[in-house]
Parts: sequence; C-alpha cells; structure tokens
Amino acid sequence: MYQALYRKWRPKTFDEVVGQDHITQTLKNQVKSGRLSHAYIFIGTRGTGKTTCARILAKAVNCENPTDGNPCGVCPACRGISEGSVLDVVELDAASNNSVDNVRALREEAVFSPAAVKKRVYIIDEVHMLSTAAFNALLKILEEPPEHLMFILATTELQKVPATILSRCQRHSFKRIDAPTIANYLEYIASREGFSLQKDAAELIARLADGGVRDALSLLDQCSASEVIDLDAVYYAMGLAGNRRTAALMERVLAHETEKAIRDFNSMWMDGKDPATLLTELTGLLRDTLMMKVAPKGGQSLITGGYDSATLEALGGRMTREELICTMETLQSAQLQIRAGASPRTTTELCLVSLCDNTLAESVTALRARVSRLEEQIKNGVVVQQAPSAIKTQEDSPPPLEEELPPPPEEEYPEPAAYIPEASRQNLPQPEEPVLEQAAAPAAAELPATESGVSWKEIAAAAAPSLPRDIAMRLDDEKSVRASLEGPILRLRVLPGFLYSRFKRPDVLAKLSDAASRLTGQEIRTALSELTEEQEPVKRSLEDLKAFKEVRFVE
Repeated sequence: MYQALYRKWRPKTFDEVVGQDHITQTLKNQVKSGRLSHAYIFIGTRGTGKTTCARILAKAVNCENPTDGNPCGVCPACRGISEGSVLDVVELDAASNNSVDNVRALREEAVFSPAAVKKRVYIIDEVHMLSTAAFNALLKILEEPPEHLMFILATTELQKVPATILSRCQRHSFKRIDAPTIANYLEYIASREGFSLQKDAAELIARLADGGVRDALSLLDQCSASEVIDLDAVYYAMGLAGNRRTAALMERVLAHETEKAIRDFNSMWMDGKDPATLLTELTGLLRDTLMMKVAPKGGQSLITGGYDSATLEALGGRMTREELICTMETLQSAQLQIRAGASPRTTTELCLVSLCDNTLAESVTALRARVSRLEEQIKNGVVVQQAPSAIKTQEDSPPPLEEELPPPPEEEYPEPAAYIPEASRQNLPQPEEPVLEQAAAPAAAELPATESGVSWKEIAAAAAPSLPRDIAMRLDDEKSVRASLEGPILRLRVLPGFLYSRFKRPDVLAKLSDAASRLTGQEIRTALSELTEEQEPVKRSLEDLKAFKEVRFVE
C-alpha cells in the first residue's frame, strides 16, 4: 500500500529533523545528561516538526540503548512506541478531547506507573483548543506530576495558552524553515524516490511550502505524477496557471487599459473565479513585487513563490514603491468592503477602474504615488505625459510663451481709466493723455503690429467652449484677467495664485493661441505673466457712481 511521502520520510531521530538544530541539540543533551523536564511545550507553525520531535523525545526517554541522545529504534520500547502498541505513550488531540471530563480521565490514568516502559508520556497536540475548565483541571497535575510522568504539549497559537500553563513548561519555539534548506531536502528525497526533480522546480515548491517541510513533501507528492518535475509541471499540478492570468490583469492595470482589464475580469468571473480570491491574489502579487524591489538581493527568499522572478522584476520596473503601496491599500480596502457585505463583482470592478485611472483616487497615499511617478520620470529624463487632447493641441499650435519674453515695462501700459458716462465727464477733471514712446518698449518694438482689429473679448468667446468651465467663466473678469494682442503675441496677465496656476497649464495656453490664430489668420503665441496690484483696474469713486446713477435715470 502506497504511503504518503510526509509519513514515509517522517524523521525517526533528532539528527533527521530538518532546520531545527537549536531545539534538537538541546533535547539530545538533556537525554544524555538525564536532566529532563516533566513538561515541555512546543510552539510553531504547521509542518515544522513539533509532533515529530515530541514522538522522538518520547522514544528517547524510554529507549534502552540511546545513541548520542537519539533513540536506537531497534529496542522493544522504540519499536513498540513507533507501532503504537505501548499504551504508556498516549497521543491526544485537544481539538476533539477538550472537555474537563477528558482531562479528569487523563489525571486518573496518569497516577499509575508505566507497565512496559520507564516513563508514561502524554503528547497533547493543539493544546490551545482545551477549554478553560480543562486547563484548570490539568494545572495541578502539570505542576506536581509523579516522577514517572511527562507531558509534551504542542500548539500553533501560543496566545491562547494560559500563562499558568506556560510557566510550568519548558518552552521550545520551532521556526519556519528557509526555502534553500527545504529545496535541498526535496532534492534528496527525490533522488531516493527516483523522481526527476529540477532545481528551479524544487525551489518553487520550497517557496510555496511557506516554511513547512510537511507541506513541501505533500506538494512534491502531488507533482510526482509527471515524468519530469519542472516549473510547468509544478504550476499545472498546483493549479497556479491562473496566477499568470492574474499577472496579465495587473499588466492591463499598469497600461491604464480599463476596458481590457474589465473584460479580463469578466472572463475570470465567467470561469468561476471568486472576486475576493482574485483581490487576494493581486495583493500577493504586489507584495512579492514590493519585496523584490525593496530587497533585491534577498528577495528570492522573501517571496511566496506563486510568481516567477521575471514577472515580479518586470512589474517592479514599472511601479514605484509608493505606487505599489497605494495599489495594495486600494485592493485591501476592496476586500474589506466585500467582507462587509458589498457586492463582490461590483466592488472588484470599481477597484479595477480606480486602479486603471489613478486620477480618480483622492487620498494622500494616492497623491504621494502620483508625485512619485512624476519624480521617477524626471529622474529618468522622460517627458511627463499629458492628456491626449492637450498633446494634440500643442502639436497643432505653436508652443506658448511663458517666460521666454520678458513682460513689458510698467510705463508702457498705463492704468486704464474707470468707465464714466459721457454726460458726466464734463464735470470731472480731464486726465492728461499718456505719452508712449517706442524706445521705452524694446521688446514690443521688435514685434510687428497687426491690423486685424481682433479684440480680447472675441478671442475669449472663441476659446471658451474648449476651456475648463472655471477658466472660461473668468475670461471676462477684468479684475482677474487682462489681455492684449500685440502683433503675433497675445499678452495675458492673470492674478497670481491659484488662478494663475490654472492658466499656466500648457493645454489652456495652447487653446487660447489656437483661438487667436483662427481669428487673426496668423500664427499667435501666448505670453503669460502675473497681474500685479498696480495693473488692476482703478476702482470707481463714490462721486462717479452717483454721477452714473443720475445720468442713467435722466436717460
């Protein structure tokens, strides 16, 4: 009858235990010196050797001929314990024997001396599953047991074990075994079993085992149906072919292909893919990518193994750390929404749409990610991409002038007079006509004058439909925006601050230039400058307003 690999290759001595030398050496020394504790507790994740070491220790303390602290395996005590015929070594599962009555029965049996071996040993697996009453019942005999009695407790959740129990036991913590150690062990097992196991496949299985030898042997057993166990065989046997579709979906997200990403998700949905599982896989993919990015030298030992290194490096080269963290937070937020009862399909679709268009997110993390992308592009000497409409406009129209031409001297542009009705102007002192000298404006003298007669209001009306609404509404506001057409230059002066930053956008300047060019029939460029306080229109006095009111009523 075929026996599973993890059962067939279960260690029989401390020397055969893989990756737990700090524990096995201590136990061997205690067996050799005879300084044994009456109670042990083994702590660690699944498949790291807790129950195996408990069984080896039970045989070692009862072995008639121990060898360097290891059980000989041939004496009647060792063979009887291995076969389960020695009733003095009892292995209990606390998950199914967790009541106080089970512990009371154990206490009644434990007081009797062993019949076939030197010590009566109780191995209680998953001890954290005992009830509070059961722990209290176990406490007294665990504190002062008979000399012939030994307890070996094993648990994966230390926090659930009462402190009163822990203080009475000698604690040993089993660590996760690193992937290279598991890979070497798998190659050894494969050579003994006659498997054709490739090295990269062994490393992949070791990473998928997540630090547990038992899991690694189970995966190897599952892949043994293939004549040659390579990467493709492991992916096929483990059902990891879907991970490639997950990686392809992330490629769609990075390319900002929203429609294709939704189609890929819909295809997975029709194939029976659970949305919550997909989000978990995407999070795992980005987690491995982040590990490879922040720790390029030791990243191989940090990744889970569901994705190959080439895929992770390709994704890491296209995303900054801030973008990775922001995307992972978005995915985890969607997972929480699904757990809270939101529609899984709709939540996943909204998540994908948000990831494809990073401008939809408004969180600080999303803003930090967008800034990091700009910094990365500037660092690499890449021109920052703009919206397609803005790029097209810039190609069709000449580049706007912002700081190429200096603003004209202030004396060239006198303060405009406030509007005063014709009937009331005779009662007001007439201002002197300003005298403009061509020599005072060298920048404007170099530019040919235009006789098109196009006004700023006409240019603003032509450009308004293509501009953002907040900008179009301010074109007629003389207190905020002033403009004049001087030859091929449209000089635009805007109040400094937020409004100036809005007008400074290349696409806005290009659209104003395009509108002026269409109306004048010649190539017009836009020069932007700040509107200073001296350039603002003069406010009307109270007398002016009164005169305007009287004239209006007379008419």
